Amino acid sequence: MKAIEINDLTKFYGKSRGITNVNLTVDEGEFFGFIGPNGAGKSTTIRTLLGLISATAGSASIFGKDIAKDKTEILADIGYLPSETMFYNGMKVKDILKLSESLRGKDCKKEADELCSRLELDVNKKVNELSLGNRKKLGIVCALQHKPKLYILDEPTSGLDPLIQKEFYEILTKRNQEGATVFLSSHVLSEIGKYCKRAAVIREGKILACDSIEKLGHADLKRVVLRGAKDVVLNADIIDFKQENDVVSFLYKGNTKELTALLCKLEFDDFTVSDIDLEEGFMHFYTKEGN
Repeated sequence: MKAIEINDLTKFYGKSRGITNVNLTVDEGEFFGFIGPNGAGKSTTIRTLLGLISATAGSASIFGKDIAKDKTEILADIGYLPSETMFYNGMKVKDILKLSESLRGKDCKKEADELCSRLELDVNKKVNELSLGNRKKLGIVCALQHKPKLYILDEPTSGLDPLIQKEFYEILTKRNQEGATVFLSSHVLSEIGKYCKRAAVIREGKILACDSIEKLGHADLKRVVLRGAKDVVLNADIIDFKQENDVVSFLYKGNTKELTALLCKLEFDDFTVSDIDLEEGFMHFYTKEGN
């Protein structure tokens, strides 16, 4: 079964673009990444998918249930963490957790206690006394304590220190191994690369690519560095061209024979050709030149 299935989902805010004709599927049990620059449409996609805002056009389903018709039933199976968490300031952490538990209609105390211990969250503090990182921890516990089938997490580690980030991903990985589906929206490309099997890249409200991490990360690109380069003129197939003194660097997308033919036409003293790393591969989608 598909955990998430999105068909031509579109959202406009008046005349302003949110997302346009988004198509995406996530299999049940996947650890799926969702990446893109600020304003790309990640949060709009998530909020529309959850029924928090209404779609302008298109449709989507979660575990085969329509997001518009079956919203209440769907939300029972989801643990959602927004990019910015908001709580009632006068309440203590333990009261927020109890409120979240009551909304779920199930006993989550044992799980909540364990999560608070692992994430080092003081349940006796009031919300207005919490740092940004501790507010994020509270949001995480609220999203995880009922052990849902699907986790939709929007920038979950922003504000967390590295040790707590590590603990969080250990918890999430175990949940995924137990069968839960994880939909992770993040700016931290190393997180996507380490934990996700597949990912989609969104920019300017449209999905640019959706594939395995390995294919997205390398994107058939090679990093070429020319030393002692003179009068280098390159065509439109070149990405991320840089020149400092007599050293030229660029990304090349194409086969080896074409690259060899290109280099034969250039004048330089030495060169290196190497595979790009994962983050550099992702980053080329962030720029318009990456098309």
